[in-house]
Amino acid sequence: MTFIRGQGACPAFAVAGAAPGATDRVRILTWNLWWRFGAWRERRNAIVAEIARVVPDICGLQEVWDDWEENQAGSIATELGWHSVWAPSPSSERWQRRLGDTGTGVAFGNAVLSRWPIAESAIKRLPSAAGIDDGRLVLHATVASPFGAIPVFTTQLTSAWGHSRVCQEQVAAVCRFIAERDHESFPPVLTGDFNAPPDADEIRCVVGKAAPPVPGVVLLDAWAYARPLEPGWTWDRRNPHVAATLEPDARIDYVFVGLPDTRARGHILAAELVGTQPVDGVWPSDHAGVLVELRGRPSDDGVVS
Repeated sequence: MTFIRGQGACPAFAVAGAAPGATDRVRILTWNLWWRFGAWRERRNAIVAEIARVVPDICGLQEVWDDWEENQAGSIATELGWHSVWAPSPSSERWQRRLGDTGTGVAFGNAVLSRWPIAESAIKRLPSAAGIDDGRLVLHATVASPFGAIPVFTTQLTSAWGHSRVCQEQVAAVCRFIAERDHESFPPVLTGDFNAPPDADEIRCVVGKAAPPVPGVVLLDAWAYARPLEPGWTWDRRNPHVAATLEPDARIDYVFVGLPDTRARGHILAAELVGTQPVDGVWPSDHAGVLVELRGRPSDDGVVS
């Protein structure tokens, strides 16, 4: 599958100059938007309101819909005056059946939104379990930030219970994809819904607590780095959509970041949860998002205060 739809993406790479009042930080949000489940029209407005409230620079989004009249990522980008790129799953019909749609209905995919231009993008299909081809993929976007090209990746691993082995294979494919892409000017940023807690093998190999699937590709878990004593649940039973599943609280959504460069770019500065309350009575999604702040502007001494 090679189709990618872009909104406002620039065809050639050119690093933009820093906007007036720009800080030295890059704010990156990951969020699963829960596709077209529930009161999706009302939720769409709540999602836009929450993104506008927290003002990220870059968003990695999962479960993004496209009904061929409106692309959720593209329309949100248009409202905010941003850029976007979206990649549909090749198995959207699996999700359509959950809504009773067996025709050529709403597509399902991942997206990257950015207030800076998107210079290039690419996708990779991920492995699937035998008999369960749920069309998982990873989307890459090179963001032309004032601080250099930022390589951003977003993905969603399979959610089937008891499939840690295939999730490890998916993580290995993601890590190989990261290794193939250029990230000399800024460490890679991997966002997504991994459907696994921090002690799962597929997460442990990303952060180097188990053998990494690709030598040299070891990323930091931004939440664990910034707030190591807090649970950071993104799947939280205080959200009625989660409570209805009878599943336990969990932290399953992540922003992973490569080690900062010699001038401290990419250093993790802060992290917080997003979408943890209803907006005008509407819960934006069943997942909470994770917003992370990274050092953007190079430090002259390589030390961040």
